Amino acid sequence: MTAQSTTSTTLDVACHLNVVVPDLSPGTLPEALAAIATAGYARVVLPPVDPESTDAAVLRAAFADHGLVPITIAGQGPGADVSSADADERAAGAAALRASVDLTAALGSDQMNGVPYGVFGHPAGPTSAAAFDRAAHEVGAVADYAHERGITMTFEVLNRYETSVINTAAQALVFVAASGSEHLRIHLDTFHMAVEEADMAAAVLLALPKLSYLELGQSGRGRLGTGSVDIERIVRTARDAGYSGRWGVEAFSRSVLSDGAADMLAIWRSPYDQGAELATDAMRLVQRAWTTNPPPRGI
Repeated sequence: MTAQSTTSTTLDVACHLNVVVPDLSPGTLPEALAAIATAGYARVVLPPVDPESTDAAVLRAAFADHGLVPITIAGQGPGADVSSADADERAAGAAALRASVDLTAALGSDQMNGVPYGVFGHPAGPTSAAAFDRAAHEVGAVADYAHERGITMTFEVLNRYETSVINTAAQALVFVAASGSEHLRIHLDTFHMAVEEADMAAAVLLALPKLSYLELGQSGRGRLGTGSVDIERIVRTARDAGYSGRWGVEAFSRSVLSDGAADMLAIWRSPYDQGAELATDAMRLVQRAWTTNPPPRGI
């Protein structure tokens, strides 16, 4: 028999919208939000959206109709990069991040995730110490700006094929220290950790003092219960260490994503077709891991 855990902390779990639908199209958004809410999620992570062309009031009402709170994603692009040696390009990158903070507030959200420290994509080479420090300084200032508006800013730790800036929990802690901000927080993702960390559980424990978002994704980007990542071990490790931050569920399938997003994320296969079913199964797995302990060895 499986022993019950004594934890009493309430789970606060977000589901990435792209698990279910490719974008925020009005024709499919209500059904997607309904499925996510029915599965038991409190929040929905949005794909990157343009602050200037987004009708925040309409979207905010749609989320509220389903009892969901959004989490936004901020990033950088060519000509707007906080790690750049060019002062104008750094300023443009910081301005883009602040615009995303403002959109986050307009949507009624209190959290902004993303990759704010540089341009997403296969890196051309290693990141210099100077570029690392430039990015940390700018991101730290934006984290303080976000905090003043009641928003927690996190940055996601990615694998080596998507960035050369920050690949491990240890590097993330150095980045936080270099930022000079008391408010910047870490976002770990088990998909990326499976590539970079020798021991994912140890990495979670290392980052714990600054960890505010722990995302659960499988090695093959599909169902959480099928892959090389021991999702339940990660959940229990964080739980037992006293983690009280938010959780995320992420999976990607070419049959669900737009071609452009699938290409950008290198999603060449379709590990699933029914995103609502995956979201429901994922929530069950997380809840089971959170509330129970495995049987003793040998039983």
